[in-house]
Amino acid sequence: MAFLQNQYVCLACGYNLINYYPKSCPFCGVSNENFITAEECANKYKIIKDKVSNEVFRLYSYPSLGLEHSTYCINIKSKNIWIDCPSSFTKNLDPMDKILFTHNHFLGASNLYRSYYTAFIWIHKKDSSHYLVKNYPIDRKFKYNFKLSEISAFHIDGHTPGFTFYIFKTNLFICDYLILKGKNFILNPYGPAFSTRIGAEKLKNIVKNYVIKKVCGFNYVMDYNEWNEGFLNLLNNI
Repeated sequence: MAFLQNQYVCLACGYNLINYYPKSCPFCGVSNENFITAEECANKYKIIKDKVSNEVFRLYSYPSLGLEHSTYCINIKSKNIWIDCPSSFTKNLDPMDKILFTHNHFLGASNLYRSYYTAFIWIHKKDSSHYLVKNYPIDRKFKYNFKLSEISAFHIDGHTPGFTFYIFKTNLFICDYLILKGKNFILNPYGPAFSTRIGAEKLKNIVKNYVIKKVCGFNYVMDYNEWNEGFLNLLNNI
């Protein structure tokens, strides 16, 4: 698999390094002793596909690959659109048409999926200039909220300057803006606290106008009522 050459994966966090091999991971900081090649990663980890609904599926690496975010595959009119991307590459998935990112921290193996499946990568312009993105090909750097087929995108800033969440029908895709800590939520602490709090208020005001049944987070899928109760409790106690 020649196209996997010159790419490495950090086992501690799942970050993909393209065409360089630093002494430490630029995301989590661990030594390069924790890196494996993208080909080794593809051979060691498989991608699990769990059903969320008839049109939505959760994708993730097995065994668990560091801090990897779940990816969500949305099937619309026989085309697959991904929200975020797995850290490990596999040829055993149905082709995807587009990969829409929530933010810049984990672009995973999106360059490999783009090359193999001819998928188009979208990310908010504010996050496209981040140093973690510099070696990734980006096809569209969007600036505003948009609607793609039945997917609505909402930029709320906060955790990262370009953080964007998505709604498809009755499904909310929020990635790691909210993190489950035990039985309670916290706002993602890896970013400016004040801006993240403002972004959470934007999120609250947007989703109340939609009928949401499922919330798809970076390592969980929850019924909306349960999620919203925890979310509102968090906001009321900050």
